[in-house]
Amino acid sequence: MVKIAIPVIIERGFRPSVKTQTMNKLTIFLFLFGLVACKQEAKNETSEAPVTVVQESMKSETVYPDALAKVFEAHGGLTQWKAQRTLSYVIPKPNKLETHTIDLWSRKDRIDTEQFSMGFDGEQAWLMNGSGKYEGDVGFYHNLMFYFYVMPFVLADDGIVYSATPDLEYEGKKYPGIQIAYESGVGASSKDEYFIHFDPDTHQMAWLGYTVTYRSGESSDNVKWINYGDWQEVNGLMLSKTITWHKYEGRTILEPVNSVTFEEVTLDGKSKPDAFYAKPEAGEYVTIQMN
Repeated sequence: MVKIAIPVIIERGFRPSVKTQTMNKLTIFLFLFGLVACKQEAKNETSEAPVTVVQESMKSETVYPDALAKVFEAHGGLTQWKAQRTLSYVIPKPNKLETHTIDLWSRKDRIDTEQFSMGFDGEQAWLMNGSGKYEGDVGFYHNLMFYFYVMPFVLADDGIVYSATPDLEYEGKKYPGIQIAYESGVGASSKDEYFIHFDPDTHQMAWLGYTVTYRSGESSDNVKWINYGDWQEVNGLMLSKTITWHKYEGRTILEPVNSVTFEEVTLDGKSKPDAFYAKPEAGEYVTIQMN
């Protein structure tokens, strides 16, 4: 609503002259002209308002399946997760320690060891060999353990399609689940599929099934299974301490095969400089194959 300042006319107790009358008429004319202009402006402003309301009403937050929303809450909640910016952890291996650092918003990452370093600067992956030479696939490995580690929160990313999946049974207990697929073109392997299964009592994540389509680009029905049962609290969030791969026959889970442990875990609300994730001068860019 446009407020209009109306001038106050004070009686002076004298008869206005012709000049004064003329000036008064001019003043009234200008006032009426300004009033019409203000009304027109108010009308124009009023006509534009509904557009803004409509645009705002079109904005909506992602709606997750009720079961998955309860899983997020059981692990500390998405609000707390989205408040974090930088994640770091150490993976001990027989001949080296791998320090992983990830920007949770941009998904830039870096892995440092005494033998080599690798990372992703937001556009390209890179590798810098030092005292040792990395023989694996940098495009595949630079963020592989990150996605396993930050389950279930990574399942709140954009471009995900959720659907129902049968319960998974292990040692006589049934674990409800949700199937995860990706929209075409999302990530390096959009044909990958995931199956998250959770404890029906606590809603904490218990199992992850996943397929690998990297390089082949073809959908697969070979679902591998990881057990999530060892958790640690970091900044109010329940994150993995150890994850364990199991042998399997289809959806029948067999004995454990190997485990990965995550140590020295930190979460920080601040970001690191872009230069931290950039390719070092001695490094070289590596191609990431997109399926």
